[in-house]
Amino acid sequence: MTTAAGSATQTVHEPPLEDAGGVLSGPYRALTLGIVSVVLLLAFEATAVNTAMPVAAEHLRGLGLYAFAFSGYFTSTLFALVISGQWSDRRGPVGPLFAGIAVFGAGLVLAGAAVNMWMFVAGRAVQGLGGGLVIVALYVVVGRAFPERLRPSVFAAFSAAWVLPSIVGPVVSGAVTQHLGWRWVFLAVPVLILLPLAVMGPALRRSERAQPPAEAKEFDRARTVRAAMAALGAGLLQYAGQRLDLIGLLPAVAGAALLGPAVVRLLPPGALRAARGLPTVILLRGIAAGAFFAAEAFIPLMMVTQRGLSPTMAGLTLTSGGLSWAVGSWLQGLPGAQAHREAMIRFGFVLTAVSIAGAALVLVPAVPVWVAAAAWAVGGAGMGLAVASISVLMMKLSAPEEAGVNSSSLQLSDALGNVLLIGLAGVLFAGLGGGSPVGTEGGGSVPVAPFTAIFAVMTGVALVGALLSGRVRTRAGEQADG
Repeated sequence: MTTAAGSATQTVHEPPLEDAGGVLSGPYRALTLGIVSVVLLLAFEATAVNTAMPVAAEHLRGLGLYAFAFSGYFTSTLFALVISGQWSDRRGPVGPLFAGIAVFGAGLVLAGAAVNMWMFVAGRAVQGLGGGLVIVALYVVVGRAFPERLRPSVFAAFSAAWVLPSIVGPVVSGAVTQHLGWRWVFLAVPVLILLPLAVMGPALRRSERAQPPAEAKEFDRARTVRAAMAALGAGLLQYAGQRLDLIGLLPAVAGAALLGPAVVRLLPPGALRAARGLPTVILLRGIAAGAFFAAEAFIPLMMVTQRGLSPTMAGLTLTSGGLSWAVGSWLQGLPGAQAHREAMIRFGFVLTAVSIAGAALVLVPAVPVWVAAAAWAVGGAGMGLAVASISVLMMKLSAPEEAGVNSSSLQLSDALGNVLLIGLAGVLFAGLGGGSPVGTEGGGSVPVAPFTAIFAVMTGVALVGALLSGRVRTRAGEQADG
């Protein structure tokens, strides 16, 4: 497959990209460091929020909206992903990337200044708009500026960028939460925006001048409307799930009526029925992300309320997952791995299922708390194998002029999986008695049943992903990336 970037470079009589060195060689060094710095920003925010969220929800008297604070981020991301994909295809990724970073920072400030839980959720939604713009633009940069042989290494670098935040993030945010207050976890992060702007800007603009966007279709207004319908529908469904009364049936019906038709048209044809090839690749991304992150969102809260850990120690439970994710992603980028994409995806889902079930064991008081960290290391490795392989397959199956749309579909599936499964986790949590106000230091004041139900359901979802992984093969029986 010839990338748009490769075609443009050959037109100006420079050496073909395929003849260059690795991702840190001269032609790619600055760009690689720049995009990895953006991932570092997103990763640090995610790990910091996981650590601070139990305290923030209790302080704002909004434990019943705990899941909404996570899923609200992905709800607005649904809309931003579609906008970013089309924007990137028409004008290149620079605009959506830098706009997204700015919006992301504004959302952090709004969340940090929140006076109630609904304002906090709104701040998270603004962050989601920025994050959605950024992540699709990054995928387009990879698809256009790097040759096919280097893309697995770039995606591995994305995962590796989570290592430092996974180690430092819980410690720093936990210390800040305990000594300065949870608000500073959000208000201090925008300073990190300056780093990716300084590192990435010049290299990306040079790349854009040398490799203009491929000719793309006109801006699809119908697709944009569908994205808005999906985001609004998802929001209504989550709101209905939080009410759990007869009045909640109205927004539930309206949300389903908006979300269903929009998703059918936004995802590739056949995605919802797991048609072979690209449709299944797109679907599996949502299944993987939804199962893993729905469980992860509740681990710090479980460790605080059930085992009496401090916010710092509860956040550190997730550190092992970030480290092993990088290892799994690195393994899938090895030269010999190209022929085993399907097996790596299936094995990744199995490891994720084992991990989620294993983390739930700490609900038994006799089980040591370190078991959760060990289990999450297994899940991180599985996600590194599966998610990076899914990303490589998507790029392999995408023509240059479709890279933005397909990248947005991949991220849309990711966001939709998060919205629906975190939303479902929130319904289970509230419906089984977990939404009552509790202290964050006493431990055991939230019932065990909500956590048990959430982890059982997400284990099952991961196993479904493992069963569907064989459908990344084409009908001819060949490997989708081979």
